[in-house]
Amino acid sequence: MKILISDAFDPSLPAKLEAFGEITDDKEQVADVDVVLVRSKTKCTRDYIDQAKKLRLIIRGGVGLDNIDVDYARSKGIQVFNTAEASAVAVAELAFALMIAVPTRLVEGHMGMKEREWLKKQLKRTELMGKTLGLIGAGNIGTELARRAIAFGMRVIAYDPLLKSHECVDLVSLEELFAQADYLSLHVPLTDQTRGMINTETMAQMKDGVVIINTARGGCVNEEDMVEALKSERVRAYATDVWYSDPPDASCPLYDAPNVLMTPHLGASSRENMLRIGDVVVRILEDFDQQTA
Repeated sequence: MKILISDAFDPSLPAKLEAFGEITDDKEQVADVDVVLVRSKTKCTRDYIDQAKKLRLIIRGGVGLDNIDVDYARSKGIQVFNTAEASAVAVAELAFALMIAVPTRLVEGHMGMKEREWLKKQLKRTELMGKTLGLIGAGNIGTELARRAIAFGMRVIAYDPLLKSHECVDLVSLEELFAQADYLSLHVPLTDQTRGMINTETMAQMKDGVVIINTARGGCVNEEDMVEALKSERVRAYATDVWYSDPPDASCPLYDAPNVLMTPHLGASSRENMLRIGDVVVRILEDFDQQTA
């Protein structure tokens, strides 16, 4: 088989794939490949899929499939997979880092020191212990974040309509989660149901001073509504690693909003995670190879 590595993976991956056939990173060869490996940059739209005349398998290295027209691909007999389980620890650790950075005033303290300012009196900290973390989505990543939060003495609740029970958190309704959460973390794919789900109306149901963390998808949060909630201090802080586009447009309103902590979509970028993604890709290809042998 012929495999196109269309986006950035760990440099060790091509050697791991040689046993399966010819490997290329030349995107101009898309019409002649059996398998395409993508991350976030390549968009597998209808037009893209129509160009790939021989395509039989798309693997996305990461969580979610929103850059792939899954229904159209499958209508063409193309199998579609992601490597969701591989990224759970990396994304959960970043979500937790963002969550702990807000009450510890970590960024403000650092920037003050860089400017030779001693802000000991000005920067008042709070603790995570005893606070309630609400998860919207309690799958692989949400579960890993819950374990870390519990270790810090937090109470963790979750809303996930796909689950009837959970190993370590209490499942509640979305309304209950909004009413109880001191910290709210998003762990859902971008769908018609989740697009813009954090907006003026839903934030009005949350506790005053809630902290919202988003390592899911930028489109799950209405940015304009978030800016207004931050200005009014309805929301204490918004910490995000995800955007409407990578990178966000220069006019993104969050750039100039108060109490925003921003990172450039680093969630799945750990060295360890990139290696795990490669291992999962190999397992998927092994199964695919056996099916088509």
